[in-house]
Amino acid sequence: MIKPLLRNLCCASLLLVATSVYAQQLRIEITRGQEDAVPIAIVPFGWESTGTAPYDIAEVVAADLHRSGRFAPLDRKDMIDRPTRGDQIRFQDWRYLKSDFIAVGRLMPDGADRFAAEFELYNVLTGQRLTGQRLTANTASLRAMAHRISDIIFEQLTGIRGAFSTRIAFISVEGTPPNQTYRLIVADADGENQQTITKSTEPLMSPAWSPDGQSLAYVSFENKASAIYVQTLRTGERRRVSARAGINGAPAWSPDGTMLALTLSRKDGDVDVYTLNLANQTLTRMTFDPGIDTEPTWSADGRKLYFMSDRAGGPQIYEVNVDNPNRATRVTFEGGYNARPRLSPDGKQLAVVHLDRGNFRIATVDLASKAVQVLTQGRQDESPSFAPNGATLIYATQDRGRGVLATVSVDGRVQQKLAASTGDVREPAWSPFPR
Repeated sequence: MIKPLLRNLCCASLLLVATSVYAQQLRIEITRGQEDAVPIAIVPFGWESTGTAPYDIAEVVAADLHRSGRFAPLDRKDMIDRPTRGDQIRFQDWRYLKSDFIAVGRLMPDGADRFAAEFELYNVLTGQRLTGQRLTANTASLRAMAHRISDIIFEQLTGIRGAFSTRIAFISVEGTPPNQTYRLIVADADGENQQTITKSTEPLMSPAWSPDGQSLAYVSFENKASAIYVQTLRTGERRRVSARAGINGAPAWSPDGTMLALTLSRKDGDVDVYTLNLANQTLTRMTFDPGIDTEPTWSADGRKLYFMSDRAGGPQIYEVNVDNPNRATRVTFEGGYNARPRLSPDGKQLAVVHLDRGNFRIATVDLASKAVQVLTQGRQDESPSFAPNGATLIYATQDRGRGVLATVSVDGRVQQKLAASTGDVREPAWSPFPR
């Protein structure tokens, strides 16, 4: 039962470090949506200049909101009018189309390689203007501006901060053994704008975002030796931070970004959790049981670590106080297998891989009540990671024998698959909010 957990402790030979655009795309398929999704009209933005508009802002916004599962955007072919300003909206028409809300806007030049978008959001039933903003961007960041508009609309209508402007990291694998190519990829939250951060002919694993979203820690091999690297995304600069004898695995950043929790196997052969001060390389041992202790994750205040251990005979989640790590306390009790803990942004829940009727599925554990809620229906679901707003989890699963990514809302009502055009994808990690 413990074997799947050790996959993330294995490491790979790193042959190439480069940042490049990667052609593979993730195809999003909504497999379950919210039955009471809110009808909304995202009207194509007007282009206030000559020629063709440089980007379809409204198309991205509608796709974002649809992908959230909470909204049902009106199909453009069903729109009987295309207003671009609030004073052009005939609300009775949109009530007839059963849209609860409507967003209208305009895109216009704003200088050399600069564009401005002005949008407004209205309640169709009352005619009330709910919000409106003006945003600017250059050509390369028009898609990012569209995601930002989606975030504003989502937060206005749900009270939850939108996460469309965030990113995901994941591992892509192509080919068949022994001729496989592994890539560590960063993409927008919708799978677009992919960039290869690291490429290898050996496995790469365990990507982890720094709290500021500027760096990734990951596991690889150099000269057939296990090692953990930290790489700055903007510059591509990387540094090896742990290459001790034995296992170097499962890195997790402390909330202040000064330390990593990681898994090491030292001279005594035990597999334990340690913390590593990145400034001075000081190691502090956190677990002392002769069993396997791995997959650490930090509490939001940095005072605790949650980790998986088989010390009771099967994988379960424990917590330990960072300042007094001599005694670990068990957290999970329901089921014989709970692994790969990841803390929700509000600190109230852990996402885990949970054995449910013979299948490995993603579940959440309420830290106060210890209640377990199974969210997914797969047979081999793994590697959960919370969106920074806590509303959604991304995880890895299998679809017709291939590794794919999937998302599920924290109430289990909205589910999607993100299938790669080629190869397998696995080990997703959702970025923090941009700073």
